[in-house]
Amino acid sequence: QVQLVESGGGLVQAGGSLRLSCAASERTFNNYAMGWFRQAPGKERELVAAFGWTTYYTGSVKGRFTISRDSAKRTVHLQMNSLKPEDTAVYYCVADSSRASIKVNPAYWGPGTQVTVSS
Repeated sequence: QVQLVESGGGLVQAGGSLRLSCAASERTFNNYAMGWFRQAPGKERELVAAFGWTTYYTGSVKGRFTISRDSAKRTVHLQMNSLKPEDTAVYYCVADSSRASIKVNPAYWGPGTQVTVSS
């Protein structure tokens, strides 16, 4: 069973930073592609960043967000800098056994963590 546990969301002013973390089991961390999606109010879920065949970022976060892996802690991080009100969303950690599917329709989702950016 794949379990993903997110942490690090919260309220921040525009221009600020947050770091999200996603803890996974050793099996998941070592054998699954992992990444982050988000869903803003009234909008569809969108891929933010992921480790697929390459490291992928959606255009609106390039240069501001960084996805990274901590092997010792079996954790994937999403460092979010220069946050904007339009980054407000529920952020989900995702995993999939396929490096292709992680960007499109990942099989496993965490419960989500709220990120709110005030103007």
